[in-house]
Amino acid sequence: MNKQDTAVDIHVAEASDIAAVAALDAEITGADKAVYWNETFERFAGPRQRMRRYFLVAKSDDNELVGFVVGEIRAWEFGSPPCGWVLALSVAPQRRQQGCGTLLLETLCAQMKNDGVTTIRTMVLGSDKMNLSFFRGEGLAAGPYIELERRLD
Repeated sequence: MNKQDTAVDIHVAEASDIAAVAALDAEITGADKAVYWNETFERFAGPRQRMRRYFLVAKSDDNELVGFVVGEIRAWEFGSPPCGWVLALSVAPQRRQQGCGTLLLETLCAQMKNDGVTTIRTMVLGSDKMNLSFFRGEGLAAGPYIELERRLD
C-alpha cells in the first residue's frame, strides 16, 4: 500500500452522495436498495450531537465516491453500556486493500471516541470471509454477547 492509494477525503454524507452510495452497494451486493439508502441518509445524516449517528463517505481526488461507513452509538440494550455499532462499511472493489476501509473505520471510531464511546461492535455473517478478515485485521474479535435469531415465516 502506498500513500497515494489512501488519498481519499472522508466527510459526512450529503444528499448528493446517496445515489453513488446506492450504486456502490448495488454493485457489491447485486441488490438495488436505493429506497433503503435514502431512508438511511434521512435517519443518520442529522445532527450528530443529538442523534449520535454517523454516515461518512470516502471520495477520491476526482470526487468519486469510493466507500462509506454507517454507525451509531447505542446504549443499555440488555445491560450493555453505551458502545458504537458499525452498521455498514463498504469500499469499491478497485479501492480495496489500499487503506480506504481502514481510514473510514478509524475516522468513525475517532468520532465515536470523541462522543464518549470506548468500545465498538459490528455483526458479520459467519460465512463472509472478506468482511470477517477485514474486521479482525482492524482489531475486532468476538465479544461477550451472542446473536440470537428466529425466522418469522
